[in-house]
Amino acid sequence: MPAAVCLCVLCGLPASGKSSLAQVVSSELHMQGWRTLILSYDQLISEDAFDFSTAVVDEDGVSRGQTRWRQHRQAVLSCVESFLQDSDAPGHCRIEKGVWERFSQAIQQQKILQALQKSTPQPVAVLLDDNFYYQSMRYEVYQLARKYSTGFCQVYLHCPVEVCLSRNLDRGRPVPDEVIVEMSKRMESPNAAKNNWEETSLTLNSTDFTNAHIQSLLQLMSSALKNPLSPVQDDSEQKEADRERCASSVVHQADQACRRLVSQAMVRARENKASSEVLRVLARDLSEQKTRFLQDLRRHVLHELPVSEGEAVDVERVVSRALTVFQQQREEVLQRHGVSSTRTTIA
Repeated sequence: MPAAVCLCVLCGLPASGKSSLAQVVSSELHMQGWRTLILSYDQLISEDAFDFSTAVVDEDGVSRGQTRWRQHRQAVLSCVESFLQDSDAPGHCRIEKGVWERFSQAIQQQKILQALQKSTPQPVAVLLDDNFYYQSMRYEVYQLARKYSTGFCQVYLHCPVEVCLSRNLDRGRPVPDEVIVEMSKRMESPNAAKNNWEETSLTLNSTDFTNAHIQSLLQLMSSALKNPLSPVQDDSEQKEADRERCASSVVHQADQACRRLVSQAMVRARENKASSEVLRVLARDLSEQKTRFLQDLRRHVLHELPVSEGEAVDVERVVSRALTVFQQQREEVLQRHGVSSTRTTIA
């Protein structure tokens, strides 16, 4: 690619101010001679991909809605990679058609190719606007930057859940409140102490933007542009990232199945004429047990699960075995609260 490129990840809860920040940063960069390409996942991914309300759950415990959503996210990354391969004419690859069309429209509307066709191409900032609540999601962008020797940085917009919920009401396409609340529990903010690749990160308080904060972000991006990543032969970091993605996938599938098991347990308790107080305590205990179980499962995958080089982990099998443990734990909780031990299987 003839132009210098910086991939900048904007992460944070829905309605935390990422899109507004992208516009402000874009204007500032234009005044400094940069070109910007703002890629909002909300605009690139079709609305139906975010609709899980009628999603069908398969026998492995993964909703088809969730699968479709992941496929669309991967399609966005494929578009970005195609752009990095050849900015003058991004070639078609196996990309979800709708995502590719909206990506192409974004390039045309922001007139990015015209800027790159100049004799002296301007530096380009690709601003990726999404929640990116798992660090593994952000690491995929980092991998692209390393693969194509571009700059990389990320900005985390910290925003209280209450503020996000309030702002969300003014959005054209509001996100369900429960999604924002749940995402806040899962948000993995950048942690350079844990992940060396997150060193070029900046955390901003979205309720108190100042010009000084914007200037700090511009300096971060300028530094990242001047210090592009280089492919490395040591694959230890890659292996760590692969294990992290595996853990996220395992925990996600297990979480969906555990929710159904908890729901079934509550139905059993009601059928047993449990009092409202027993139901309240039971719901709390089951929720706490689920949280502990998922934390233990994540640690197991990250630190104990044997993974052979070149061999993919059978996520479905790991989840299936783990759920047997949770079912036993669930039954113990039910028995403590005097609920009959008639077992219910996962739907």
